[in-house]
Amino acid sequence: MRLFVTFLALLCAVRADIYLHSPRGSNNRLDEANRNRNNANRLFDSQNNNRGGYNVGSTYYYEGSVVHFEWTNQHSCGDENAACNLVLQYSCDSSIRDGSSRRTIPQNAAQCQDYNCETDLKYGMHENVMYYENCRTRARNQGLFIADRNLNRGTNARYTRQNNNGARYGYECPEERDYYPYWSPTPWKDIVVMTSNASRCPYYQAESQNVKSRFACVVPEPYFQYQRRCVGNRGYVIPVTKEECEKISWNYARDITTKRRPRPRSRCVAALVAADDPTRVDTSLILNATWVEYPSHGIPAPDCVEAPWSRDNHLGNGIGGFPNTYNWTMPGLNHEFCVFRMRYNISTSDYDAWAPNSSWTTRRNGQNILSTNVPIYEQVGLDETTAYARGYEFRQNPVVDVFGTENLPLRLAINTNQFGRTFEDRSHTFASRPRPADLAPGAIHNIQVRGKRGNIVQNYPGVEYDFVPNRLHVGLGEYVHFQWTGSNTNPNNNAGQGQRGTDRHNVVMLADPQYPERPEQNPLAPEIVYGKWGRSYPQHLDNATLLGFSREDMEVLAFLTNSQFRGEMSELDDAGTYFDLTPKKVTQIGTYHYMCTRNNNFSNRSQKGKIVVGMASIMNKVIGINGGMVRIMNSNSSVMIPPGAFSSPLDIQLEEWPQTDCQQLLENMGSSIFGQGETVSNCLVVNPQDNLAQSGMAMEITMDLSKNDAASNIRVYQTTTSSASAWTEVTVVNAEQNMVTFESQGGGLFVAKEDPDLVLIGSVVAACIVVVIILIGTVVYFKRFPGKISRIRHNVGHSYTYVKRSLQSKV
Repeated sequence: MRLFVTFLALLCAVRADIYLHSPRGSNNRLDEANRNRNNANRLFDSQNNNRGGYNVGSTYYYEGSVVHFEWTNQHSCGDENAACNLVLQYSCDSSIRDGSSRRTIPQNAAQCQDYNCETDLKYGMHENVMYYENCRTRARNQGLFIADRNLNRGTNARYTRQNNNGARYGYECPEERDYYPYWSPTPWKDIVVMTSNASRCPYYQAESQNVKSRFACVVPEPYFQYQRRCVGNRGYVIPVTKEECEKISWNYARDITTKRRPRPRSRCVAALVAADDPTRVDTSLILNATWVEYPSHGIPAPDCVEAPWSRDNHLGNGIGGFPNTYNWTMPGLNHEFCVFRMRYNISTSDYDAWAPNSSWTTRRNGQNILSTNVPIYEQVGLDETTAYARGYEFRQNPVVDVFGTENLPLRLAINTNQFGRTFEDRSHTFASRPRPADLAPGAIHNIQVRGKRGNIVQNYPGVEYDFVPNRLHVGLGEYVHFQWTGSNTNPNNNAGQGQRGTDRHNVVMLADPQYPERPEQNPLAPEIVYGKWGRSYPQHLDNATLLGFSREDMEVLAFLTNSQFRGEMSELDDAGTYFDLTPKKVTQIGTYHYMCTRNNNFSNRSQKGKIVVGMASIMNKVIGINGGMVRIMNSNSSVMIPPGAFSSPLDIQLEEWPQTDCQQLLENMGSSIFGQGETVSNCLVVNPQDNLAQSGMAMEITMDLSKNDAASNIRVYQTTTSSASAWTEVTVVNAEQNMVTFESQGGGLFVAKEDPDLVLIGSVVAACIVVVIILIGTVVYFKRFPGKISRIRHNVGHSYTYVKRSLQSKV
């Protein structure tokens, strides 16, 4: 039975590389001192240019901290020219390592120390030995479209349209690498799928091994060895369908004594015994293959968003001149040996990459491949016979007769194995650690360094130095974690300061502006600005301030004194490649501009950064047609966008200003919270402050209340920071004890108030209810005890007589 699966493909007539810049992507490098990597097969099949990648260097991330990814991909994504997917994953295992050799880890255990390649630390390794063994003994998916590629009779999962010769790249499985989502068990866990077709997001999320188990056929080892060693079927592969798997039933005693064996019985039995523990072989039993379920990873489904836009033939920035990025909050992995992987899949629109079918077979003339039956003719308005006659067929570099006159033939640059292609980059190893117990609640923002020594030409397709993220918004009381790594073995002739071939960095505040400047036209921005981005001189440490850090911390950032004792440090030469300040709490509001003294070389390269600290906690996320949520950390405040509310991706930013600062914020904008009543929430700001949702749809916004007993008397009002005097009441959907949920079609500034009229009405209603309850109780009581009313009347009569006598003027 042929197994048909959907698959991702990519378009490219040349290399459409992808490079991770933060965290540092290796592109299979280790510590090469030359511009080209030494071994493209060391760990994985990148299919990238040999010049890409950064030398080895590791970092760690705390649980709950924000990991900032930056990358460049050569051809378009998020554009109509190509269908595109970017898949970001990670894997953790105690055997994962960078290694110390540039050679590929051997397949033969005899070539490794102690006959165990998994424990031979000399070799880098991401996937393990058993994973690759399962790959090379598993039948390849016969339902995959291979165009006119000759797989050289390859029958296992090493052979794909992109890897038709079955080449080995570390212990990576080529079929798993080329296709997503993969149908057999894999150690890779999904972080996000960024796609040009967001309608497929439910499929990606449902099919991810994060949430869905996988199945595989487990064949008895004696039977497997019997097929390969005794029968001589070295091409025997394990089935990948349940039906074929459950057909395997093997009588050990019968088959090793059959006269059809190609080898003497003693050699065959010896091969089986050598391959398996003899005590586990019961020759009286029939051994059956088993279709085994492998559990899901048991983690949430991956995020799935529209892919960020990038242009063709360009390894550069995206919209607005900024790198394409993705922010991921590190879960509690608690593991010291992990690695990131990013794959770039693009496909042409010349055929439907998601609907290959069995009729797309290879057209042959004897043993000669002519082309494939891909229905190209449907795209050009010709019938099948005419299309083939005029060269409109899916084959290598076809010559087409555009006008049907045979006088104007044109050769097309078509490579059939590149009309659906996957590229890949992986990071060096990283660690994930539990959040330190002595840190107060609050987000941890990682600031690292991307790039390597050299100018833009020498580094290409890598990049020059920069801080990552280059611009960062932080809330007061949150944490910033400065940490970076680098290499001592960059090419010696690469441009730069300090000792040749070395990466070094530090952080110092830039000097203040030399002349008055127009203040930023943003009422939410901090009023105080420290340093000027356009300066190249640092602020004197006696006059500098950075995020409220101590003098000691600023000295450590400037002179790297936590890891280096004295030495020649004018250009940081005596320092090491790695630096870690550990997370530090931000205690001072302002906008801070800083730089690296060694690498900031005006007109050659810039290494500067900007941190904006406000009272508000800020979170942002790009939300597309599938909707999504943005939530403030350690708060109930959030924005939920339903599917279909946005027609295109929008970067939604959520700010939460403390209630005590909200009034001051409004006064800065020349406004105040209108109307009667007490404010009972923080100020919540949703950017952009325009009408965002499509007609008939609304965003659902939730925010905390400061009074637990105020939920029944809540009204929510909306304004914008540009016209804060105009307030509008919005519709409250639900008000609970400590939070309120309301709807809005657009962003803006929102605040909740306790309505005094509602409080008064509530008090009157409550009093009336009490009176009614008393009256009803009285009636019920006297009906039950009728004698009581007579006694009361008698007593009232006597009391009236006494009162009357007391009021007489004379006795």
